[in-house]
Amino acid sequence: VFVIAACGLVYELAAGALASYLLGDSVLQFSTIIGSYLFAMGVGSWLSRYIERQLVAQFLTIELLVGVIGGLMPALLFTAHSLLPPGHLGAFRLLLYGMVLLVGALVGLEIPLVMRILKRHFRARYQLKHLVSQVLTFDYLGALGVAVAFPLLLVPHLGLVRTGLFFGLLNVGVAVWAL
Repeated sequence: VFVIAACGLVYELAAGALASYLLGDSVLQFSTIIGSYLFAMGVGSWLSRYIERQLVAQFLTIELLVGVIGGLMPALLFTAHSLLPPGHLGAFRLLLYGMVLLVGALVGLEIPLVMRILKRHFRARYQLKHLVSQVLTFDYLGALGVAVAFPLLLVPHLGLVRTGLFFGLLNVGVAVWAL
């Protein structure tokens, strides 16, 4: 949970930073990226109710998708921006927000599925209130760790593209470990 929370926040921060670099007006970019990402996470959480079978297999698939799409998002967006002719920022914004919404929805699916999987496997040992509090504690700790590391360590030493790739590999690693 700590790792998937960290990865999810990196994708959000990377999209906000990238939009700020390429489109300017950092307050507008970060506000709209964060708002769109959180909205998409809510949609993903809501959609999780329709996943009823093979929860572990569905979780693994979602982790792989988040890792590949989220991890490649900065590189894909930088490439798309460089290939578009000047004055065609509308197409770039459409791609940017489309990717933010897709990754956000996938990330929004993760925690509800993790809680349902853990509830099924640890029903006898943990009450739901303990399970929820533990999952959310590690979720928020992962977010805190990345919120500090992103501007102070990750972007200055790795850059946006390598940071995205590194955390994409971490998401894939979670899927392999869970498997």
